[in-house]
Amino acid sequence: MERKELFNKLSALETEQINPNTLDIDIVSIEETIRLINEEDKKVAFEIEKVIPEITLAVETIKNAFELGGRLLYFGAGTSGRLGILDAAECPPTFGTKPEMVVGAIAGGKEAVFVAQEGAEDRPENGANDVVKHNVCEKDVVCGIAASGRTPYVIGALKKAKEIGCKTILVSTVSKETAIDNGAIADIMICVPVGAEVIAGSTRMKSGTAQKMILNMLTTASMVHIGKTYGNIMIDLKPTNIKLQERAKRIVMKLTGVDYSIAEKYLVSNNWSVKHTLLVILGNISFDEADRLLNSSNGKVRIALGKIEKKNKNTKN
Repeated sequence: MERKELFNKLSALETEQINPNTLDIDIVSIEETIRLINEEDKKVAFEIEKVIPEITLAVETIKNAFELGGRLLYFGAGTSGRLGILDAAECPPTFGTKPEMVVGAIAGGKEAVFVAQEGAEDRPENGANDVVKHNVCEKDVVCGIAASGRTPYVIGALKKAKEIGCKTILVSTVSKETAIDNGAIADIMICVPVGAEVIAGSTRMKSGTAQKMILNMLTTASMVHIGKTYGNIMIDLKPTNIKLQERAKRIVMKLTGVDYSIAEKYLVSNNWSVKHTLLVILGNISFDEADRLLNSSNGKVRIALGKIEKKNKNTKN
């Protein structure tokens, strides 16, 4: 692409426009500056609400991939890449997943997480190479994150992923038409045009907020629907430190009614698995029985408990 053509495309991006609401941000009081930022941030959730159908489809796609042993991989540059890495890094401690289940990749590699690697995002082949490097296969889902919808690294990753045959998602903060015009193509296009940023072109602000909210939805809803929670309580955490062990005890106490010492005793004897402990206590069954039930219930404790109730009812009859 010629430099002048690129200049024109960048200049036309919604996020690069001058925001008329914050023209005086440099001369008003600090409190008013904060209020201006807050007023703009309020708009983000309402824009996301408009693309809930697309987010729903993305979650269904990710859930299906997880159940078939596939992964979710994020590819982004700059702020977008860092947000993908953050979301991926939070899944193991929150939901007890293996680190390879949700993966974040950023243009420029690990160094770019802390220090911007200028130019790393400008080559689509870098994105394609990272897809190959992560051994992406047709069971996986690749999600490209690009505020502008035009980041060459992200476009390269999405194109390579489509060649491999896996499902693809784009998370962008410009209109769908703009993203497509800029070369972005994915099976599911989640485009949230947040408009002009508080500071022109500073996509770490409203764009970053929108992306963070969407990524939270993608992983949280997917994890909920593969059985990682009981109601709205996390029950598949891995108690790898004292804080998480105490949280595990609190969860067991809350859901079963046992006291602190009993919760600790059962968790220790059940390898600190909250799921198994809940079934052992609530279903009055052994660890092995709980394990079999979880395997036959796709890891969902409520379904497993339903099977126990049904069995007990049939036994009484």
